[in-house]
Amino acid sequence: MVKRMPVKIRKLRQEAVLPVYSSEAAAGADLYACEGGEISVEPHTTVMVHTGLAAEIPEGYAGLIFARSGIASKRGLAPANKVGVIDSDYRGEIMVALHNHSEETALIADGERIAQLVIVPYLRAEFEETEELGETKRGEGGFGSTGRC
Repeated sequence: MVKRMPVKIRKLRQEAVLPVYSSEAAAGADLYACEGGEISVEPHTTVMVHTGLAAEIPEGYAGLIFARSGIASKRGLAPANKVGVIDSDYRGEIMVALHNHSEETALIADGERIAQLVIVPYLRAEFEETEELGETKRGEGGFGSTGRC
């Protein structure tokens, strides 16, 4: 059974749409454009798309904004920062920096699903400076060093 947790959402605009899970097992809840009309995203440019929503994400959790697979693969539209992070102390409007990776101008309809929001727990690290790190078989091998694609 999936753990459920209440997350307070405030509509900043009457026409804003609350996040919606598309299926019972969906990890991400769809976020909707709330612009008051259609917007245009020119090729290889980024626009900030309003959702008309603000959230109170519980302490110890973060909201991650991911691309929706449909508009990313079919239309080339995805968050410019790949994954947006909403910290638990942020109370401003949730915005999506939507980038057009295609060669064609894309139109976003008001109320269109533009991204998905996943609420995840996180650990806050306490960084400790040291002169040495523990040894591993991989060592300092970087990108591609494990020989796997």
